[in-house]
Amino acid sequence: MTSGDEAIAAAEERAVGTRDRNLPLWDDLPIPNDTANLREGPNLNDACLALLPLVGVWRGEGEIDYPTIDGPIKFAQQLTVAHDGRPFLYHEARSWLLNEDGSVLRPAARETGFWRPQEDDTLELLLTHSSGIVELYYGKPRSQTSWELGTDAVIRTATAKEVTGAQRLYGLVNGDLGYVEERAMVGQEMQPHVSALLRRVVG
Repeated sequence: MTSGDEAIAAAEERAVGTRDRNLPLWDDLPIPNDTANLREGPNLNDACLALLPLVGVWRGEGEIDYPTIDGPIKFAQQLTVAHDGRPFLYHEARSWLLNEDGSVLRPAARETGFWRPQEDDTLELLLTHSSGIVELYYGKPRSQTSWELGTDAVIRTATAKEVTGAQRLYGLVNGDLGYVEERAMVGQEMQPHVSALLRRVVG
């Protein structure tokens, strides 16, 4: 068996418990529902093919650390990347903090936004955070299974903490989705802030 055949076989094995799952559907919606499962719903727009491996619902754990907090802090997250057939992907991340024993402490950060791939392979990622921050990222695929982005603009409400920039790297690691984020905020220079490894639960 070639390495390509092994990769396909491994993907099929991982999908046994996720291929029949999808987002809740609105039966009376007069337009296509979002889908996080490429086997269901509208076809993925050709413009989004470079982001195809991201589509799904992912869930896992990670750590938050920064000089201004008493860390590292353990957290868990669910990331939804879905589409409705148009040339963009919908992005929603919900996080919750964990106690040392892994039990849930409380809800944490939320962000929503859109991945907007362009014809020249540039990626735009627009994110709005529940903490009052809005970020515009630009980047490019690093490979068929990894994507790197950095902020071009950051705006914030009057009550949000100071954030001046951020960078993110997403990549598949043995079928799981890992990411790392660096941030420059509250007077600190750009440095690691969050990392997580998420397993596919839908798609």
